[in-house]
Amino acid sequence: MKTTDNNATQTELECQAAAFRRLVSHLQNRTDVQNIDLMNLAGFCRNCLSGWYQDAAEEKEISLSKEEAREIIYGMPYSEWKKNYQTESNPDRK
Repeated sequence: MKTTDNNATQTELECQAAAFRRLVSHLQNRTDVQNIDLMNLAGFCRNCLSGWYQDAAEEKEISLSKEEAREIIYGMPYSEWKKNYQTESNPDRK
């Protein structure tokens, strides 16, 4: 399903969107996985993903705040996620 130019087909876009939705759902369900752990292991975290989402929206001239983008990725307001799921980081994880 690889194209030779920069234009993805509708099917490719649908597959990419489905994979993205699955990743977001997985991260929303894995509240035990901390952002610092994602950052250390993969080089990105939920906040990075929300920033990329916001950037993509801006490219399409869609106004989306940082908090709105985070809520899309976290599945709830960021402040609520932090309160309920973020644990204190120990020095070994930084």
